[in-house]
Amino acid sequence: MATTNDLKNGMVLNIDGQLWSVVEFQHVKPGKGPAFVRTKLKNVTSGKTVDKTFNAGTKVEVSNVDKRTMQYLYNDGTDFVFMDPETYDQIPVTPEVVGDAAKYMLENQEAVIARNEGNVLYVELPASVVLEITYTEPGLQGDRSTGGTKPATLETGAEISVPLFLEQGTKVKVDTRDGSYLGRVS
Repeated sequence: MATTNDLKNGMVLNIDGQLWSVVEFQHVKPGKGPAFVRTKLKNVTSGKTVDKTFNAGTKVEVSNVDKRTMQYLYNDGTDFVFMDPETYDQIPVTPEVVGDAAKYMLENQEAVIARNEGNVLYVELPASVVLEITYTEPGLQGDRSTGGTKPATLETGAEISVPLFLEQGTKVKVDTRDGSYLGRVS
């Protein structure tokens, strides 16, 4: 337990059985009335952000979230299996928890796994990854000058939009948050 006076950015609170991460907070002391703490909280599992106000000194339950860099090993058909590189412990993670990150994960790639009391909360990939284009329509002469895009399938099976001049076998940098093309990698 802690009080609202102890809040820090990144701290995880357990409010009504749900985990919320403190994005920002501000202690407010109005000229009239009691002091209060205005916070912006982000739900750890869903990513939803809400504003919540607490009276100053209110007790809040703090949860411990363990974030570790782990290595993605393989998909066993139902779950994604990750390994802790220090202890070599392997943990299965359900597809629901992995979510869209599965589109950009290659075997042996590192990811941050957040756990609370043994339960995996979410999988966080690096901001961008380098993947190879396995299929795209061939580019035509003159396509280099226009700003158009075409669909391309990556080695993970994900489909993104890339500039017309890119060919099959090209390595590209992809933003893991929204799946956008960031550039060609030589």
